[in-house]
Amino acid sequence: MRPVIDGSRLSDQLEALAEFSDPASPRITRIVFTPPDLKARQWLKQLCGNAGLVVREDPVGNTFARWPGADELAPAVATGSHIDAIPNSGRYDGTVGVLGGLEAIRALKESDFRPKRAIELVLFTSEEPTRFGLGCLGSRLLAGALSPGDAARMQDNAGTSLDAVRAAAGFEGELRNVRLPGGHYHAFIELHIEQGALLEKQGIAIGVVTSIAAPASLRLTLRGEGGHAGTVLMNDRHDALLGASEIALAAEKAALSTGAADSVATTGVCEVFPGAINGIPSAVRLELDIRDTDLNRRDRMIGSIGASCGEVARRRGLEIRTEVLNADAPAHCDPIVMDAIVRACQTSERTFTHLVSRAYHDALFLSRIAPAGMIFIPCRGGVSHLPEEYASPTDIEAGVTVLAHALAELAG
Repeated sequence: MRPVIDGSRLSDQLEALAEFSDPASPRITRIVFTPPDLKARQWLKQLCGNAGLVVREDPVGNTFARWPGADELAPAVATGSHIDAIPNSGRYDGTVGVLGGLEAIRALKESDFRPKRAIELVLFTSEEPTRFGLGCLGSRLLAGALSPGDAARMQDNAGTSLDAVRAAAGFEGELRNVRLPGGHYHAFIELHIEQGALLEKQGIAIGVVTSIAAPASLRLTLRGEGGHAGTVLMNDRHDALLGASEIALAAEKAALSTGAADSVATTGVCEVFPGAINGIPSAVRLELDIRDTDLNRRDRMIGSIGASCGEVARRRGLEIRTEVLNADAPAHCDPIVMDAIVRACQTSERTFTHLVSRAYHDALFLSRIAPAGMIFIPCRGGVSHLPEEYASPTDIEAGVTVLAHALAELAG
């Protein structure tokens, strides 16, 4: 069995998918359940149907395209990713895993491989947090990592509930029916661009992911006292922005102090009120992303930042309120899946190395209900979430070839 990847077909389909965007490519914007996303979903379902796969959708829009196996009672093997894209981003994040997964299945079918276990391609809903403020919405619900009640209370920036948005998009039914039963999948593999530059720098074709970092997301609200920039003396001030600046620096210090390359902390949002050049800031909203591949180390960073908040509040006379938006545990990839990927690299004569994923993915949540792993391919300069994001056809074809061999082993 030697699956042959049709690289031209795959490149054409990646190009076609990029056209489902508002505004038009090369800057890709495809927010979940907006017209570009819904049109792209319909197009993808047609591709899956043309490939002879059986398509179904769940109440939150997760889409499954199944190639039945000889033993339909056996747990299936799955692959997949997402196609939603943050505003003005690139065309390869997530999409390589979806269209590459479809191409891997087509190549196996065309090689006359007959799986014992079904192989299922999964399109996950809303991996990006753009619309509802929480990433991996569909895979969280599939894995039971997000309760239906909490999901139902989610709203987009316009104040429209998830239930209303999904109903308008044509997805109905109870959210409690999204969760997959235990043992549904025998294994799961996600193919993805690295979103880093290690593979490219080392000239290596495939990254076999060993663990996936997970973020804790914090929202901090600081309240001080406003006033006229000219009349309130410096010693009398309770400047919320200066306090926020100290906390942002404390977050950086907390990450650097661990001595681990996998410890990172980012202050990505800073909103200042009233936002006038001659007004002392009376309130600030910060949002922080703290992540690591080690849960205890990440939580120590959070504790250090919390201690800094207390000290800054006392010294500057501020009120600081902290809200935890999410705090997901990192995941370790399963040896069964990693070993299958390594053997696939050896069979297809692709160079490989083991590495960690410092971005998180739907595989993080699938790992809670099934043995899971990831295949990384190089992306130019490590650039992602920008229009300049690029993965070469050769590198994509290598990743899909390895994926096809790994799926065949796990499903055979």
